[in-house]
Amino acid sequence: MRSENGRRWCWIALLLALCMEGVVVAEDPYRYLDWRITYGDIYPLGVRQQGILINGQFPGPDIHSVTNDNLIINVHNDLPDPFLLTWNGVQQRKNSFEDGVYGTTCPIPPGQNFTYIMQVKDQIGSFFYFPSLQFHKAAGGFGGIRILSRPRIPVPFPEPAGDFTILIGDWYKTDHKVLQTILDRGKRLTFPDGIQINGLGRDGAKFTVEPGKTYRLRISNVGLQNSLNFRIQGHKMTLVEVEGTHTIQTTLSSLDVHVGQSYSVLVTADQTAQDYYIAVSSRFTTQILNSTAILHYSNSRKTVSGLPPPGPSTDISWSLNQARSIRTNLTASGPRPNPQGSYHYGQINVTRTIRLANHAGLVDKKQRYAVNGVSFIPADTPLKLADYYNIDGVFKVGSIQDKPAGRNIHLDTAVMGADYRAFVEIVFENRENIVQSWHLDGYSFFVVGMDVGRWSPASKNQYNLIDAVSRCTTQVYTRSWTAIYVPLDNVGMWNLRSQFWARQYLGQQFYLRVYTPVKSFRDEYPIPKNALHCGRAKG
Repeated sequence: MRSENGRRWCWIALLLALCMEGVVVAEDPYRYLDWRITYGDIYPLGVRQQGILINGQFPGPDIHSVTNDNLIINVHNDLPDPFLLTWNGVQQRKNSFEDGVYGTTCPIPPGQNFTYIMQVKDQIGSFFYFPSLQFHKAAGGFGGIRILSRPRIPVPFPEPAGDFTILIGDWYKTDHKVLQTILDRGKRLTFPDGIQINGLGRDGAKFTVEPGKTYRLRISNVGLQNSLNFRIQGHKMTLVEVEGTHTIQTTLSSLDVHVGQSYSVLVTADQTAQDYYIAVSSRFTTQILNSTAILHYSNSRKTVSGLPPPGPSTDISWSLNQARSIRTNLTASGPRPNPQGSYHYGQINVTRTIRLANHAGLVDKKQRYAVNGVSFIPADTPLKLADYYNIDGVFKVGSIQDKPAGRNIHLDTAVMGADYRAFVEIVFENRENIVQSWHLDGYSFFVVGMDVGRWSPASKNQYNLIDAVSRCTTQVYTRSWTAIYVPLDNVGMWNLRSQFWARQYLGQQFYLRVYTPVKSFRDEYPIPKNALHCGRAKG
């Protein structure tokens, strides 16, 4: 009897062990990266500059991942300055501590390291990372992020023969510290000097393709301020994905990529075997910046010839119509095996409308930029840490209002409160003669409408409530408006910012505190054990 009971318990123990082993096997994969941040010589416009390298590379290495992968990125800061990386478009579900902006994460001190521990939960698509502190973005330190679908999830196009990351952006020959000093003195920056493509100037970057095969290009505008147009000599492009959303597949001759945005297109090498220009130029600027890369057929015996293809007209209406034509493919699966159109955002009641107006002005005779009259100034402690530890006096919820507040600018650590699980409408109102670009960390949102002129409640009649594209960065054209719907399903402290980087640096940003009074790990993870502490949270 005793031996029979013993055998029974052995079987139970074995079954438990197998179950535990199954849990371990079923856990989402981990990808470990070890990065060293240094200064080094770079030549994006043919002039030697001090750039930010990651493991000696400029641009930095691509991050390759699959939906739900856990990313463990150990960042060693060998710069003489504090440093942070942020992950443009990675939603950091329930985990704003890892967002990598000063409102959520303490800077990595010189000579020290910090390990980002984050999951690309329920995401697919094309994104990028970049340095978020000081004016480091003007020195490099950026790279691509690709999140592939899990093998069992169908993708609405055949697997391409290759997958290229193309990072484009306007660029200054001036050292980034000099640019920062200009801004610190309350002055405006001059116009950029050129355009870099994957860290190189005119005809520097080359992408080799096999005749007859189709390739995926992941294009991100990692620049500082200007919208850019992307086109390929003699080739059409098929748009297939925008910041994690499969789109209705449309054929394009050229594509406007506004600062901070990412797109995926398919290109087939179906032309005569030779080299072709990839052309990138600035949009809506008096002075036009141009640069080129090379699409190289593997069997080419002829270099590029003729002129690069011209860009579209400077008329806003062309770009506006293209933006409106970008729509969600409702029948395609996203990161989960259900159609993207299964979330009927247009049938949900909006609980709050937030109107945000950007403008520029002087404060104490120094240039500042504002949202709803508030120009953001950093606190002495990351806002998320102050909120977590209940440290008084760091910020005040409600220090920025829900609607524009005149032309006067004042300085404050702007934080807007919002309720968890609310469904809000945000209207970006651009009354200036620039093209603006806005990004919200922690979320994708539905771009339901955009038009020239002033927004009014009657503008809702033209909203797309069926298949609007879901993304994390949207443009607002000159003297125009753009409306988005946001389901606030991600608790945390989230940065809402202009992607025009000088404007962001001089105050055109704030934090959205998505709050629930019920503390639960189901809604938000606890502070990471390795979190750095600084300011009034130190010790």
